[in-house]
Amino acid sequence: MVRKSIHEINNKIEDGDVNVVTAEEMVGIVEDLGVDGAAKEVDVVTTGTFGAMCSSGLMLNLGHSESPIKIQKVWFNNVEAYSGIAAVDVYLGAAQISDTRGIQYGGAHVIEDLLRGKEINVHATSYGTDCYPRKVLDTTIILEDLNEAVLLNPRNAYQNYAAATNSSKRILNTYMGELLPNFGNVTYSGAGVLSPLSNDPDYETIGIGTRIFIGGAQGYVIGNGTQHSPSTGFGTLMVKGNLKEMNPDYLRAASFTGYGTTLYMGIGIPIPILNEKLASATAVRDEDIITKILDYAAGSRDKPSIKQVNYGELRSGLVQIAGKDVPTSSLSSFKNARKIAEELKDWLKRGKFFVTMPVERLPCEGLVKPMKQTQAVPLVKDVMSDFIVTIKKDQTVQDAAKKIWENSFNHLAVISDSGELVGILTAWDISKAVAENCFDSVESVMTKKVLTCSPNEPVDIAARRLDRYGVSAMPVIDMQRCILGIITSDNISKLFARRY
Repeated sequence: MVRKSIHEINNKIEDGDVNVVTAEEMVGIVEDLGVDGAAKEVDVVTTGTFGAMCSSGLMLNLGHSESPIKIQKVWFNNVEAYSGIAAVDVYLGAAQISDTRGIQYGGAHVIEDLLRGKEINVHATSYGTDCYPRKVLDTTIILEDLNEAVLLNPRNAYQNYAAATNSSKRILNTYMGELLPNFGNVTYSGAGVLSPLSNDPDYETIGIGTRIFIGGAQGYVIGNGTQHSPSTGFGTLMVKGNLKEMNPDYLRAASFTGYGTTLYMGIGIPIPILNEKLASATAVRDEDIITKILDYAAGSRDKPSIKQVNYGELRSGLVQIAGKDVPTSSLSSFKNARKIAEELKDWLKRGKFFVTMPVERLPCEGLVKPMKQTQAVPLVKDVMSDFIVTIKKDQTVQDAAKKIWENSFNHLAVISDSGELVGILTAWDISKAVAENCFDSVESVMTKKVLTCSPNEPVDIAARRLDRYGVSAMPVIDMQRCILGIITSDNISKLFARRY
């Protein structure tokens, strides 16, 4: 039985006699020496992750102006921050976007700009009081002008994260990056073998008060993260660190097309090897870490699972979906995760970093709850029209014109012989074909890239898609792309007219 204490390990760090390895290296050590041998040999295992962590932000104190102001609203480079704390205490969320530049620039960019020594424009307003008479403030600041600049991140370092794909026929822009049509790619995020919480899944050494590497500085775990769901293997951490001590190599702003801003954070956590159980846990391999590939074509909260995969498969560059090889790509940087684990290892070996035990362990059981919604959300199936006119793709334009005339319907769903949706034809398409003296098959004049929706999608999601692409109707299809109905802008208008 191997038993070590934090005190013993920290004495070894102080004496320069500590044996530190990365989680990646620990896999081979356990294979060579066994769990018992590795537990005796290794004192600390370092981990690392570097990925997009939207749930991050900066708590800062501006100091008092002359004359004083009790800030009611405040903007940094036109990015609004939350000021309802005290007179000059402010929280700037990483995912907040610019009032003037939209999703191309946001809170994450302000945070990185501060760290890089850039000057930031500040505009604040107030209602004015006797003790805080100023109503408007405009100034510029750099990081050193702030009394405090503490990264306070509500949810970082997911224990696991589902991969993403797209079964629809259009490109989807998501927080999982660009998802190509027809299962064109799979994206994932996570450091696999180096992932901190995957190396201590029972939170034996990671909890409140655990000292960590954050953004190139030393920081702390201050609790479980929001949406902590340990019973499903989706634990999260709430962390803090001093921005003034950080390194821009480990903190980067980004903007995802069609989604918005996020902050790439570098986090590393040392796992002290106190016993054989921890030695075994820190020998986790990519092949041992299982996740699901979810279909982001579904607009609902609960996305369909396509299949289960492990991180070894994801990192191989290809996974199989429906019998075809689909390329995979990571949104996080394994190269930087490895760099973090190595740097933390160096800090420990040089006596610059000491390990800690949590003053309180994180919950090991519990599930994240969905939002309580007191008003029923209407679904597409509740408002769609069951009546839709179809036509085969090899029929003629004349056939299509006759169907539209007979049914007083502006949209024809074009189907294959097996009943699968392959296109859509409108009265305008037919008018154009006739004007150009084109009387060929429907297939030659139809729109092949059809916007569709599923019957269980919320109506507001469907409405947003109609508005975004400037179309007036979408066929409603099932998983086999068979037509169930159609939803039009008229359907949606009537729904909201009834509600309001």
